[in-house]
Amino acid sequence: MSDYIIRPATKADLPALLAAEQAIIAWERPFDPGLAKDPISYYDLGAMIGRDDVLLIMAEIDGRLAGTGYILRRANKPYETNSHHGYIGFMYTAPEHRGKGIATAIIARLRGWAVEKGLKEIRLDVYDENASAVRAYEKAGLRKVLVEMRMDC
Repeated sequence: MSDYIIRPATKADLPALLAAEQAIIAWERPFDPGLAKDPISYYDLGAMIGRDDVLLIMAEIDGRLAGTGYILRRANKPYETNSHHGYIGFMYTAPEHRGKGIATAIIARLRGWAVEKGLKEIRLDVYDENASAVRAYEKAGLRKVLVEMRMDC
């Protein structure tokens, strides 16, 4: 039996969610020299709470944030088979809770929401050099499809 619960995030959770976002940015900064100097933000978390086209969830242990994730309904390109997909972001597991299956459980919950909404696929972006995240996503059933490349001019 797991010692965590997964639940929708609320406005009261915003301070903890914003701290998790900054932890993600700090972790990912070495992977992306193109990130602007702090302070930056990736998400408008407050605006996600309560929307019909987004599910923002968190894992909680003893009343404290242990992990996060969201899924939103996003339009596909006109040439793709499906009109929309579920886009996953804000995947975070607190360092002291890694290895407990929290990320896999969050992805499963997000996938369930996608199925309920009639979506046929899930996508996410991850830095290719973020090996631990890539492994976690592959363990949850995702696979690499496209690698974005860039260079400075």
